[in-house]
Amino acid sequence: MDRGLDTTFLVQAEVLEHPDHTAAKTIMDDLLDAGETFVLAPQVLSEFIHIVTDSRRFSRPLSMEQAIARGQLWWDAREVVHAFPGDESTRLYFSWLKEYRLGRKRLLDTYLAATYYCHGVRSILSSNVRDYGVFGCFEVISP
Repeated sequence: MDRGLDTTFLVQAEVLEHPDHTAAKTIMDDLLDAGETFVLAPQVLSEFIHIVTDSRRFSRPLSMEQAIARGQLWWDAREVVHAFPGDESTRLYFSWLKEYRLGRKRLLDTYLAATYYCHGVRSILSSNVRDYGVFGCFEVISP
């Protein structure tokens, strides 16, 4: 099964000081051992780099160089399939914003959900269970 990667999960898996690091790594390792494929959209990597380099969030944030290197490793991993937004996902994004009356704080996650949905993803690794649950079409795996 293809599992979509959300930024929150990547941060948990990559940042040692994150309280859910061990749980996220365990889930990731179990899925990798089972031969699962991960789906990754480029916007997740931008948000990932932004978060892991933020000294207000972490006492030992990654340097920009480290964050870029980690993002590049994820993008290039053989277990990762790339998902790009397109016309279909953009139309679904607008539809979901209207249908579920979502506000400005839900824009990025809704666009990611629409992108993944249009790529056949029905399972997302994320700590934002509620954000993806609203759509009623995703299994959300959270540490």
